Amino acid sequence: MSTRPIIPIQDFDYLLPNDRIAFTPAPNRDESKLIVWDKAIIAEDEYKNIASHIPTDTVLVFNNSKVIAARILFNKQELFNQEQSKSNIEIFCLEPTIEYCPVQIAMQSNTKVQWVCLVGGAKKWKEKYLTKTLIHHGQEIIFNAEKIDQTEGKFIIEFSWNNPQIIFSELLSLAGLIPLPPYIQRKATEQDKDRYQTTYAIEEGSVAAPTAGLHFSKLVFESLSMKNIQSQFVTLHVGAGTFMPVKSETIDQHIMHAEFIDVQKSMIEFLLNTNEKVVAVGTTSLRTLESLYWIGVKILNNDKIKISELNLTQWEASDNIQITISKKMALNAILNWMQLQELDQLITTTQLIITPGYQFRICNGLVTNFHQPKSTLLLIIAAIVGDEWKNIYQHALDNEYRFLSYGDGCLLWINQ
Repeated sequence: MSTRPIIPIQDFDYLLPNDRIAFTPAPNRDESKLIVWDKAIIAEDEYKNIASHIPTDTVLVFNNSKVIAARILFNKQELFNQEQSKSNIEIFCLEPTIEYCPVQIAMQSNTKVQWVCLVGGAKKWKEKYLTKTLIHHGQEIIFNAEKIDQTEGKFIIEFSWNNPQIIFSELLSLAGLIPLPPYIQRKATEQDKDRYQTTYAIEEGSVAAPTAGLHFSKLVFESLSMKNIQSQFVTLHVGAGTFMPVKSETIDQHIMHAEFIDVQKSMIEFLLNTNEKVVAVGTTSLRTLESLYWIGVKILNNDKIKISELNLTQWEASDNIQITISKKMALNAILNWMQLQELDQLITTTQLIITPGYQFRICNGLVTNFHQPKSTLLLIIAAIVGDEWKNIYQHALDNEYRFLSYGDGCLLWINQ
């Protein structure tokens, strides 16, 4: 029986003044402010001291996805009133087409690749190819972009280049720019290349940072290690849909974007065998971990399921709210299925949407930033703290906390 939540998104609105938005990072990663909540606000501190607020029998799970330089500018020379001027066409890479998925395949491509993209200035694109010349280790690379198809405001773009020794990942680092959030109306700087990336980012594929992790410096990891607090890693490649506002009046009408997750078999084994509290660093880590439970449920319902059918749709948790399958059973099901498939890593997509009333199956806590009004991310916060989110956010506003991607954050304990 479906119990999809009919929640008015207007209930999750609040006034966010412009001067509370962090348009630049704090001078030091770990000096951002931190609220600690456990049924009430119990502490205020800085991220450099977060270990003092976490028990030793805890594991922190981070999203190690790396932001790619997804914005590519092509300059066009145009004649206007007999004068030569430059105009830009911007291609924003959203995700590879199905033939080049998962994203690792696209990033390793060495002659051509196709991506679903947004194109700024598309009306100015008259010729077959956009071309730019790049220099890589003293070699000249001709880099082309061609429109293949267009649908629903998005374009299929084929990128090609004339040197098979160069992979697409290397080309992006040469040609692309870091894609800052749309509300940061400024050009990306050299500082952003470092600070809009976590210190532990490895797996290329995100077009937005898993921002809760931006505060974790080498010093913070050392303090966690000294207290024997473990750190583990999963991968969710953050899509541009993370900034998509909820335009429907109620959340049940909202279409959640799908994102790739990549979890090692060893990580699932760890979750199965640990008795430690699991704290997700960021909503992306939380959604990945909770998705594992529901993927396990899918496998238990059909042990012959194909990997192409494993994709988690947004309402599978709500439609199965009465499920009483244990975490252990769900994770065991994944491991048994992976063994049959001879897989060492689980790669699929998730659309899991978490709203108030959701029962958390794996996570015991969340470290996260302060999120935009009327966003699906704010609904996750409300699923943890209920209406207390209003008091937490008002306290942060009243005490000059910085909001959104480069802002401050909170540690929230899930009461189960």
